[in-house]
Amino acid sequence: MSDMSYDAGGASAPLDLSASVDLSEVRDWFALLKPRVMLLVVFTGVVGMALAPGDLHPVLAAVAILCIAVAAGAAGAINMWYDRDIDALMRRTVRRPIPGGRIAPRAALSFGIFLSIASVALMGLATNLVAAGMLAASIGFYVFVYTMWLKRRTPQNIVIGGAAGAFPPIIGWAAVTGGIALPPLVMFLIVFLWTPPHFWALSLWAHGDYARAGVPMLPVVAGPRETRRQILIYATVLVPVGMAPWFLGFASVWYGVASAAIGLWFLHACWRVFTDAQDEAGRSLTNDAPARWAFRVSLMHLAGLFACLAVDHWIFG
Repeated sequence: MSDMSYDAGGASAPLDLSASVDLSEVRDWFALLKPRVMLLVVFTGVVGMALAPGDLHPVLAAVAILCIAVAAGAAGAINMWYDRDIDALMRRTVRRPIPGGRIAPRAALSFGIFLSIASVALMGLATNLVAAGMLAASIGFYVFVYTMWLKRRTPQNIVIGGAAGAFPPIIGWAAVTGGIALPPLVMFLIVFLWTPPHFWALSLWAHGDYARAGVPMLPVVAGPRETRRQILIYATVLVPVGMAPWFLGFASVWYGVASAAIGLWFLHACWRVFTDAQDEAGRSLTNDAPARWAFRVSLMHLAGLFACLAVDHWIFG
């Protein structure tokens, strides 16, 4: 296709591609923030704010939500900077901006550090130091504990590292109240226990990527059969833990019934993973179709639990 355009008189003129190039660059910088991960993180933080007693001015609440989103994105950018070597080896991640050569590693690191500092500082100015401190702790845990320490050393990386993604409900609650209480800790526990089966379902059908990159995910180290067993165990524990807000009195029986139904749905999906047809080595004979389905259900499971918490709070107080 020609890169020339024509004016009204028919004379040729260069076609200005700057707008499309700039838009492509913006997409790459936005991709550094891991926006799909950010959505669920922000949603759990918003629910933490919604359930918190007290009032926060809508403008300050919007700023707090923005800070949670930016902090999650900043941690994602630093993670992509640090993991650029293994990202280049995995089919799932090889097209990311840094291994794809579209963003320089040092620029990505500077971007992540700037957003980290800015989000924590703004949270402290807009709300309180407790919320800002918890936000800083979530970034530090994801970057230093999970990304730099656990991910390449132990198959328990997701189990322990899952705490990083469980902070937002506590941050949202602290933004409103200036403190921490039992309800956000329960929400933290829900996300913490949800994270391993969610990521292990993904790792079952992406284990080849992790093996090539030398990342000791559970299917690589312990095998797919043990991974399926662990997924089922965690999903079983999640059913009563998901109902805990009702047991502990800060949600109604309506939430208890809804959370049980959602939890049993996820448990059934994990049971299908556990009973998937396997060869002698435990490898799936169905191209890990149940694991792919369980991964999608896990996303709806967590979003559903927190949505039910929010609706229950708005209806029943």
